[in-house]
Amino acid sequence: MTADDLVARFERLLAEAVAAGGGTVDTFRRMCDDASRSARRSDADAADEWHGLVGRHPRVVALRNQIERFAAVDSPVLIRGESGTGKDLVARILHDLGPRKGQPMVCENCAAIPETLLESVLFGHKKGSFTGAVKDHPGHFVTADGGTLFLDEIGDMPLPMQAKILRVLQEGEVRPLGSERVRKVDVRVVAATHRDLEQMVRERTFREDLFFRLNVLRLELPPLRDRGHDVVLLARRFLARAAESAGRDLVFSVEVEAALERFSWPGNVRQLQNEIQRLAALADGPQIQLDDLSPAIQASAAG
Repeated sequence: MTADDLVARFERLLAEAVAAGGGTVDTFRRMCDDASRSARRSDADAADEWHGLVGRHPRVVALRNQIERFAAVDSPVLIRGESGTGKDLVARILHDLGPRKGQPMVCENCAAIPETLLESVLFGHKKGSFTGAVKDHPGHFVTADGGTLFLDEIGDMPLPMQAKILRVLQEGEVRPLGSERVRKVDVRVVAATHRDLEQMVRERTFREDLFFRLNVLRLELPPLRDRGHDVVLLARRFLARAAESAGRDLVFSVEVEAALERFSWPGNVRQLQNEIQRLAALADGPQIQLDDLSPAIQASAAG
């Protein structure tokens, strides 16, 4: 649907609402003006998406350039950024743009797996190697052989497991639990964390040698609060998807876009996406108004 098609459809809906007594002619005209601006901006905004990464802020443009260069280099990558900044998306782009595209990409959140299970999950196990091991399990390194293993929140990995990860990076081989044999693996490791690994190295809670192994290529993801107008670009994209899924026509008022850009977004892109999904689900009419926003965002706009 083109911008003009979207505006025409929205005008028809609003005309019906006005005819039914749902608003004044002035309200109708103002909402149509906002819809027209929003629809035409959506066409321009499409150029601001690159492999799923949306934004035109200079830090995002620089990040795109780094990702493109790093994707072609078959070395470990360390991605650092606050929770919700899109570390998993960046890891996926690195894989898809690199020479291992078409090969497996396996993702694991190191903070989500109990320490007692992490070794089995990553390196595999043989049947009978421990209680509950009813069959052989290859482990993520073997499953990702030839491709990419994304280790999210590696800063939460226990020290003993860090030593074993280091060995895989150095030797290119794994030994499943309960096995005497090692297996060679060819895996590109992409790791991510929201933690300050340099500080953890100084505190001896993260191995210095593993840090140097992972920190060959490094990407720093900016928090959403530092990305200016990208907040609005992302919000429009999320709203368009939610509206399409619901079969509705939805737009932001000018005041809502200003409020979204002003808010600090401690949860970053993930928080913004959740807010837009909530707005789309609860919106009474085709235009989202200031009082539809969550109380914290309204308070930020008022302050």
